[in-house]
Amino acid sequence: MPVQEILASAGPQAAHIEALWWVTLAICAVVFAGVLLAVAWALLRAPRGDPATPPDLSSLDKPERGTAFIVIAALALCTAGLIFLTVASYVTDRRLAALGAPEVQIELTAHRWWWEVRYQDAEPARMFTTANEMHIPVGKPVLVTLKADDVIHSFWVPNLAGKKDLIPGRVATLTMQADAPGSYRGQCAEFCGLQHAKMALVVFADPPEQYQAWAAAERKPALPPAGEQAEHGREVFVNGRCAMCHAIQGTSAGARTAPDLTHFASRATLAAGTVPNTVGHLAGWILDPHSIKPGVNMPANPLDPDELHALLAYLGGLR
Repeated sequence: MPVQEILASAGPQAAHIEALWWVTLAICAVVFAGVLLAVAWALLRAPRGDPATPPDLSSLDKPERGTAFIVIAALALCTAGLIFLTVASYVTDRRLAALGAPEVQIELTAHRWWWEVRYQDAEPARMFTTANEMHIPVGKPVLVTLKADDVIHSFWVPNLAGKKDLIPGRVATLTMQADAPGSYRGQCAEFCGLQHAKMALVVFADPPEQYQAWAAAERKPALPPAGEQAEHGREVFVNGRCAMCHAIQGTSAGARTAPDLTHFASRATLAAGTVPNTVGHLAGWILDPHSIKPGVNMPANPLDPDELHALLAYLGGLR
C-alpha cells in the first residue's frame, strides 16, 4: 500500500511541516504537563474538611506574593511560547514558498469523485492527461495548479506537502518535491459529498530517467487491440455508451466528462483508489459501478457476456 504518513516526510515541504509539528507538540506538551502539575500541587496542599468545616477566608487579607510570581511567570512563558510558535509558523510558510523554479507543471482538477491530472508543456502536442495517479521526478520541484469542477475539494499528500483547497471558479497553486522514490497516497481532505472518503490519489515519485520514460509512453496513443476479441472490445467501447464520457487517444472516443482511459491498464486502482485494477473488479465496475461507489455519475452498463469479455480484453491491453 502507498505510504500516507505526516510524520514520514519524503520532501522538503513535508519536512518543514513535520518540524513545525514536533516543535508545536513539544511546547504544548510542556504547557499541558505544567498545568497538570499545578493542579496536582493545588490539590495536595489544599486543606481538608467536611461539610461542617467553615470556609477559610484568611488568604483574602494577606498578599500571596509567591503565588502571584508563579502566575506571572507562567503567563510570561506561555506568551513567549505563543510568540515563538507564531514566528516558527511564519518561517515555515516562507520556506514552503522557496522551493525553486518548477521543472514539471501539472494541472489537477477535482471532480466528484476523481482527479483529472493534465501534464502541461510549452508544446501543446506534448501535453497528456491521466486520472487518479500522478507521476513526478524525484528531486525536482513540481508546480501543481489546482482547480475544482463542482464543489470545494482539498488536495493533500501528507508525505510531500500540506493541504490546499480547490474552490470552483478559483485557481490555486501548490509546489512540492519528492526526495525519495516511492508511492505516496493523497486524498481529498475537504468533505465533498457522499463518496468523499473514496476520493484518493497516488503520487509516484520516480527517478528522473524512469519518469521521462513514463511520460514519453503516456504521450503515445493507445495500443492497437491484440486479437479479435480485443478488436471487438474496441468496437463495443467506441460505438457504445463508454465513448459518451471517456476518451482514448488514437480512437474516435474523445469525450472529457470522465477519466481518460488511453493507458488505463497501467493504473493500479479503479474509482480513485476504491478497488484494485483487476479484471474482476473492472467487470463489476462496468456492470454496476454504484455497487462499488454509490452516487457516482457513471451509469450501469448491462452488457451481454460476449461484449463484456471483449471490452475487458480491450481495456486490459491499454498500457
